[in-house]
Amino acid sequence: MRRINGTALVIAALFATVGALAYPVWSYADRSGTGQANLAAGTVSTRWGPLTASDRDLIVRVRLAGLWELPAGQQALERPVSKAFKETADHLIVGHTDLDKRVRIVAAQLGVELPNQPNPQQQGWLQELSAASGKEYEYKFANLLRSAHGKIFPAIGAVRNSTRNTLVRQLASDTNQTVLDHITMLEKTGSVDFDAIANDTAAAATASPTGPPAPVPGSTAASAPPAEATGDVQVSSSPSPGEPGTVNTGRPDPEDSDNVLQ
Repeated sequence: MRRINGTALVIAALFATVGALAYPVWSYADRSGTGQANLAAGTVSTRWGPLTASDRDLIVRVRLAGLWELPAGQQALERPVSKAFKETADHLIVGHTDLDKRVRIVAAQLGVELPNQPNPQQQGWLQELSAASGKEYEYKFANLLRSAHGKIFPAIGAVRNSTRNTLVRQLASDTNQTVLDHITMLEKTGSVDFDAIANDTAAAATASPTGPPAPVPGSTAASAPPAEATGDVQVSSSPSPGEPGTVNTGRPDPEDSDNVLQ
């Protein structure tokens, strides 16, 4: 009997040890400081789905973008710049006028407070543009705006990928389309300094570069076989809604179904 009782105690002790070791694994997702805990802490419920801190950040950033890029576009239209810059300025004004109405509707519906003036960094960029002239102005216009669009571009994709809120998802889609159009137009001016952009990106990177090995200078790689459907597959869509190098920004006007705009 003593031997049986001793065995039972050992088995009970083993179960207790395993349970103690396993508990942190089971509960880790709910512990403070983890990604799941941070997501839950910054999330509120809405009738359009959960609204996270990242969702709200994108909404504010879309508003801020329009508060400085729209006046930058208007300034360029009033300056003696080339036709390419005039066309780019036109796209900035039209795109951000449209996006601003959309973001104001979404923000009001979701209860997100929006800023009414550019942040200090954006005000500094506008001051730089105002103080420049001639080729210096064109260079600053193309590169300040291209850099700003390039930095928000991945943030839009991240929110579009992860959001569970239908209003934010649509806003991210609309913003992505507009930002890509503006990037395309800015690059068409021929004044974007791609070396500077690459160097700035590299300076901010923390991970080692990845990808296939570097090719031998002067060599030509063999053509890869096509990736295509096999058999009798019928398709009807097109790979692009417009000519190569263009972005189709045509979309219906936003509807203020809740009459939230004053």
